[in-house]
Parts: sequence; C-alpha cells; structure tokens
Amino acid sequence: MKFLTTDLGRLRLVGFFEGTSLLILIFLGMPLKYGFGTPELVQLMGPIHGGLFLLFLLQTFHYSIADSWSFKERTWKVAVACALPFGTFYVDRTILRNLPEKG
Repeated sequence: MKFLTTDLGRLRLVGFFEGTSLLILIFLGMPLKYGFGTPELVQLMGPIHGGLFLLFLLQTFHYSIADSWSFKERTWKVAVACALPFGTFYVDRTILRNLPEKG
C-alpha cells in the first residue's frame, strides 16, 4: 500500500471514495428515497459522503500548498471536481495520475 505513504496517494484514495459515495447517493440512494420511500441509504451515506467531501477538499488544499500548485491552473479544478458526478474520477485520470509521487 505504497499510495498511503504519500500525500498524492492519499488525495487520490480519498477522491476515489468521495466520488464513489456521491454516485451511491445519486444513483441508488435518491431513487430509493424518492421512488420507493426508503430513505435509509441516504441517511447512512449522506454523512459519510459529507465527511469524505470535506476531507477531499482539505487534502486538495493541503497538497496544493505543499506542492506549490497554481490555484488558477490546477487547484480549483481538483476542488470543484468533488461536487460533480464522476468529477473526482476525471480529475484523477487527467491531472492527479500524471503528477510525480513524492515521499
């Protein structure tokens, strides 16, 4: 588990879990809640997703400062990605995956 030993690896891992939790909420939780009157998945995943959302933002800003990212060129794109379905996966593939591992 080498990826857990670097800031970039942890950012990518949190991004994966944040993106997955958002997709679970949108494509499973919301239809169950509003289509079938079963809100339990949303009640469970909502706070988990919220925590992962905040953790992703904190990790993004931490890494962007530590690695001297340009806010205009990179930081805002990574930060906004967590608000969009599939956004963290797209950013991981187009930006984060191509950065050098440090540490």
